[in-house]
Amino acid sequence: MHIPDAFIPIEQALAYWVIALIFIALSLRWARRSMVEEKVPLVAVLAAGIFAIQALEIPIPWGTSGHMIGAALAAIVLGSPFAGVFVLTLVILVQALVFGDGGITVMGANIIDMGVVGGFVGYYGYTAVMGIAKNPYVAAFIAGWASLFISATLVAGQLAIAGTFPLDIGLAFMAGYHAVIGLIEGGITAVALYLIASARPDILERSTEVTA
Repeated sequence: MHIPDAFIPIEQALAYWVIALIFIALSLRWARRSMVEEKVPLVAVLAAGIFAIQALEIPIPWGTSGHMIGAALAAIVLGSPFAGVFVLTLVILVQALVFGDGGITVMGANIIDMGVVGGFVGYYGYTAVMGIAKNPYVAAFIAGWASLFISATLVAGQLAIAGTFPLDIGLAFMAGYHAVIGLIEGGITAVALYLIASARPDILERSTEVTA
């Protein structure tokens, strides 16, 4: 999922950076308004957990990899899609700068793919399914799966626009692999939400509407 340097032309990478910086600024505004002192440990635990699940990578042909992203979980638990952007930006920064996982020039694209798309699809997918199914854990499973699948599909589109490899091959590998990996992502999202709701329902945002 992490796009390496040189997979996207620099002018396209800069365009993604501009978009990413807008969402990063909005996520920082969310953090200033919503991250009260008791939420800081939760954000740290979510970031550490997401970092850990992303470390479980499955090699995918054409030089990239498949893994979970965790943005849906962060957005659902913290009650905002910008929470997903905020937490994933922190994770992606550490991965790129410390561990060399994902490029620096293309970090904007990686933040869009995993943080922005993952966070927004995860949060609004959750609220949409909750409106129909009325079950937070079914909603979390579907939102987790959809956030990963759509993020992977976007990566395939970006790399096709960049001329790195054809769209049909990208969709076959990125979307195909992540449709399966997404089942694990959905399961982890639902189970983690259940465990948090069971142990500390008070730290969940009211918009999450979870009853353990």
